[in-house]
Amino acid sequence: MLDAMVIWDEYDEIPCNESHIAEHGLTREEVESVLLNDDAESRTSNSSDRPCMFGWTNTGKFVIVVFEVVCEDPQMLYPITAYEIEP
Repeated sequence: MLDAMVIWDEYDEIPCNESHIAEHGLTREEVESVLLNDDAESRTSNSSDRPCMFGWTNTGKFVIVVFEVVCEDPQMLYPITAYEIEP
């Protein structure tokens, strides 16, 4: 997904995907490093049926990122949540 665009809310918007992810101890850059990594594993979330990706962040954390595909062409991804998990 290296050519995808990741969509972030303005930080003062409620709800805000970036602040929600920060509550889980992750940054925008860490989430993007998984979403835009061709080596990350894509699946469907068991709890929400949304697409998700499992992978290593640029800081060495193994995380799951749950997202929505907002547009296919050009590909735009909207992160819903992300959190660290056991590899």
